[in-house]
Amino acid sequence: MVLKRRATAFAAAAVLALTPVVAGCSDDGGSGSDQGTPTVPPVPSAPTGSDRPADPAAAEAEVTRNWTAFFDPKTPAAERVKLLENGESMAPVLGAFAGDKNAQQTSVKVKEVTFTSPTGADVTYDLLVAGNTALPDAKGTSVLQNDTWKVSVKTLCGLVQVSGATVPGC
Repeated sequence: MVLKRRATAFAAAAVLALTPVVAGCSDDGGSGSDQGTPTVPPVPSAPTGSDRPADPAAAEAEVTRNWTAFFDPKTPAAERVKLLENGESMAPVLGAFAGDKNAQQTSVKVKEVTFTSPTGADVTYDLLVAGNTALPDAKGTSVLQNDTWKVSVKTLCGLVQVSGATVPGC
């Protein structure tokens, strides 16, 4: 069972590592020294008013909705571009996912959203393959960019790394 689960998890992550076209896979805020190293965010303390958006309930609903849509195999690549941080630079990768058999079976279930700032959130989610949990309690981040809560490039690059692929920029 453990081997089957691991194989499923790696297959799901491999969906995100089709080719090295992810050259644009970096976040704008890093120094570059930690790129490609997945990190588990520290357990946040209870958010204060300055640690969350003005309307946390609406922001949480948008994070959940956008993450679900981003990882939904039925969401067109053009829409996914809008749901990924710096999505325009990632468009070639997202377009490649559209025809991948494994990507057509991958989705997420957002379990928890914890705001770390008015423009950032930690997201706990399950990565599903064909409806079965492949990566339970995975950690990612969401960022508010251009008034839209998006899946962070750091999250996408972390999933690419889990697949074992070496991708420039991640």
